[in-house]
Amino acid sequence: MKRLISVRSFRKNRDLLLLALPGVLFIFLFSYVPLYGLIIPFKNFQYDLGLWRSPWVGFDNFRFLFNSEDVLRATWNTVSLNTAFIFLLLVVSVAFALMLNELSRKAIRIYQTTMFFPYFLSWVVVSYVFLGLLDMEHGLINNLLQSFGLEAVLWYNEPVYWPFLLTAGNTWKGAGYFAIIYYTGLLGIDQEYYEAADLDGASRLRQVWHISLPLLKPLIAMMVLLQVGRIFYGNFDLFYNLPRDSAALYETTDVIDTYVFRALRSTGDIGMASAAGVYQSVVGFFIVLASNLVIKRINPENALF
Repeated sequence: MKRLISVRSFRKNRDLLLLALPGVLFIFLFSYVPLYGLIIPFKNFQYDLGLWRSPWVGFDNFRFLFNSEDVLRATWNTVSLNTAFIFLLLVVSVAFALMLNELSRKAIRIYQTTMFFPYFLSWVVVSYVFLGLLDMEHGLINNLLQSFGLEAVLWYNEPVYWPFLLTAGNTWKGAGYFAIIYYTGLLGIDQEYYEAADLDGASRLRQVWHISLPLLKPLIAMMVLLQVGRIFYGNFDLFYNLPRDSAALYETTDVIDTYVFRALRSTGDIGMASAAGVYQSVVGFFIVLASNLVIKRINPENALF
């Protein structure tokens, strides 16, 4: 009987299952098949011996990783900068989405394209835009400072400025993408809520506060949780290209991904690099669970699971 029901269910949802098949295969091939590589962090991987014959070293790779002060610094930079990214990106993108919701359809097309364009730019291209602004001799900002009688700033030698510059660059590039997502969520809100509010004499600002934002909260919670899940992962392209891999800026721009890349490039220690990847994944997993639990305690309807 159960088999008959499963066959009927398959036939009924055949088109949807076929539509989902490419995504399922992609996840299987690139997320599940490579799981056998989880043994690499526990081995002294040697190319001539291969994966299975390389000697087992237990937790030595993890001890080597965590005994370095640079890893603690990179971890702090990763978490603090990603936290700032999530918060500012949320505020700016939701604000843009609310403003888009107040525009006419013709104006929205122009603003959507303008806001979405930076998302498609490579971080390599963006790094040269920043170089044009921050270059010591020919940068626009230094030229403006000197025109006002102020001294030029060695931007690529001063780490104190870069948490703000990285946050600004990430927000400029990603705000349009997230704004479109939140704007789509606003389009799904029943217009009868706004019509009823108009009849009650509510201003547009009060409608935003009491209708748009509350009904947008489930989408906001889901997007924030997805970003929190990768809070231990730095955007390598951003952190490597924007500061131009300047050693003077490692104090505030070095994250786990760039640290592991340089360590792997200089030492070729695949075991240590893999240990860092496991560290990021495990901690990120528990952060997602903790964040979802907090949201579930506050409002169970907004939790992912």
